Amino acid sequence: MTAPDTSLSGLRVLVPRGGAWGAIVARALRSAGANPVMGPLVDFAQTSDEGRLVEALRRLEAGEYDWMTATTATVVDVLAHHQAVIPPTTRVAAVGEATVAAFEAAGYPVSRAASYSNYTPAGLLDVWPEIDEGKHLKVLTLRSDQAKPVLTEALVKRGHDVTQVVSFRTVGVQASIPVREDVESGRINALLISSPRVAREVATQFPNLPDSTLIACIGPHTHEEAVAAGLPHSVDHETDSEQKRALIELIESTVDYGEMQD
Repeated sequence: MTAPDTSLSGLRVLVPRGGAWGAIVARALRSAGANPVMGPLVDFAQTSDEGRLVEALRRLEAGEYDWMTATTATVVDVLAHHQAVIPPTTRVAAVGEATVAAFEAAGYPVSRAASYSNYTPAGLLDVWPEIDEGKHLKVLTLRSDQAKPVLTEALVKRGHDVTQVVSFRTVGVQASIPVREDVESGRINALLISSPRVAREVATQFPNLPDSTLIACIGPHTHEEAVAAGLPHSVDHETDSEQKRALIELIESTVDYGEMQD
């Protein structure tokens, strides 16, 4: 048996999202010797385009779509909230390990998924031969209010009939009292900043972070938002830098960056 990676040994890391994403990240952190603390700072809320979403889900259940796409596990939560069912005639194309895991846990097989070597919407397009076979497909794409319509634009350019619906909004949620106390005292000594919205929530909810707290931002947009929000950076000791790099690399290799968007 291969010995577990312990490069993050001793870190108590705040995992700012729940669901399938949080479970996968927590498992990866434990494998690296860290102690994940689940403390969701964001959740999904009803879309401002609720009527259009309900109509699209009605058409989905009626079997009108050949495919549906998802780049976040939250889409499964949206389906469950509306008690919507994907019929067996509609195939699923997904981006991200957490997204695939959530669909399969809900009983929906994923027909096309981006490979580990390219966990992006572009990577999904590369392993989706049906979209380039000349057949006119009807596709439903469900996304958040913050996500860029990469898949939609690519499918439309190929001549497919795409129904794009913003299926949820990302909103901030208050951290629990134990989490707030542990962050402010330094007992949680590493914060995973997984999206621009999480950066804003951390800056607002934890205004008095200890200087020693390691702050690991995933992706350039998240880092920019963290800086703009005034989040401090941990003291640049060599050990801090090494652990921060290790933490960022672990998360980026575990979940798709698209899943870390608001």
